[in-house]
Amino acid sequence: MAACSDRSVISGKIDGAADSELIIKQLDVNRFAVLDTIKTDGGGSFSYKVRVDKGNPEFIYIFKGDRRLAALLLESGEKASVEADTLGNYSVSGSEGSAKLSEIEKASTRFASEMSAASDNGPEMARIYLEHYRAGVRYILENPYSLTVIPVLYEQMGGATPIFNQPTDAIFFRNAADSLETVYPDSRYVKALRREAERRMKLLELDGQLRAAGEISYPDLKMPDIDGGQKAISDIDARAVLVHFWDCADAAQKMMNLDVLLPIYNDFHDLGFEIYAVCLTTDKASWGAVVNAQKLPWVNVCDALGAASPAVSLYNVTSLPNSVLIVDGELATDSDIKGEDDLRRVLGRTLGRR
Repeated sequence: MAACSDRSVISGKIDGAADSELIIKQLDVNRFAVLDTIKTDGGGSFSYKVRVDKGNPEFIYIFKGDRRLAALLLESGEKASVEADTLGNYSVSGSEGSAKLSEIEKASTRFASEMSAASDNGPEMARIYLEHYRAGVRYILENPYSLTVIPVLYEQMGGATPIFNQPTDAIFFRNAADSLETVYPDSRYVKALRREAERRMKLLELDGQLRAAGEISYPDLKMPDIDGGQKAISDIDARAVLVHFWDCADAAQKMMNLDVLLPIYNDFHDLGFEIYAVCLTTDKASWGAVVNAQKLPWVNVCDALGAASPAVSLYNVTSLPNSVLIVDGELATDSDIKGEDDLRRVLGRTLGRR
């Protein structure tokens, strides 16, 4: 049985909802879960107790049918008082987080109304959106330790398009997750925010790589190397760079390092050849052990994301091993290397034979 201190109380009055059924819902990361159904008295008053664990505030919503009447962010032990009507207008006292959340809800409703009114005026819609977006950014920066930044970050236009939809908005998600984890480390809302932040940061990284690719004629990669630093393909001072994708858990691919790549590396390295070996594994320790045991002399990188690595989509890697040759800053026209003979032929023609 939950302790009394784990209970928060919601009470209040809904104008125009005498003897009416209310639905109490809880936000479960990205969907509503129904907690209970209650009934108002003849004057529209109600009271409800909800479990809220200490240190894990909960987003609680009051519905009448399909209409959302009020949104609350409750701390354990709080007693929130709600005054609302059936049109979605409401105010909250007795709960600081809920009071903040009500202001966010009002701003969101106002934004939707203004956008609808300006639907035939593109420039005005752009102005309204930019003003609302900037207000959201200010709120996030001014309230870094409040869970109320989460609905701001996830707000959508028309239920589909996120307000925060630019690649660089990933930084706001990451910074919010960093701050909130110091206060609410066990909150499922914060954990979900961290996952979304990581997803967006990967997309931001990929966006930057694609932009860079337009400038240097090949998709650049910058990944953690075997020494714990960051190494980009564009950092390499060599005429020919073999971008080689492999899996350290595959015995045949490990043997390829020693039987095929190492002899080629020894023959052409002094002529301007380098290998940028990308290991697509989630086991970074095993990768490091293989690289060190085989004493691989070239550039070895691994982000421990396996098939989820941005490198996979950037270079359209569909199978392993897979190699692409970059010569003088451009992808070689015959960069689809099928084997040792192909690679030696291209390097010999480009760099000179040994």
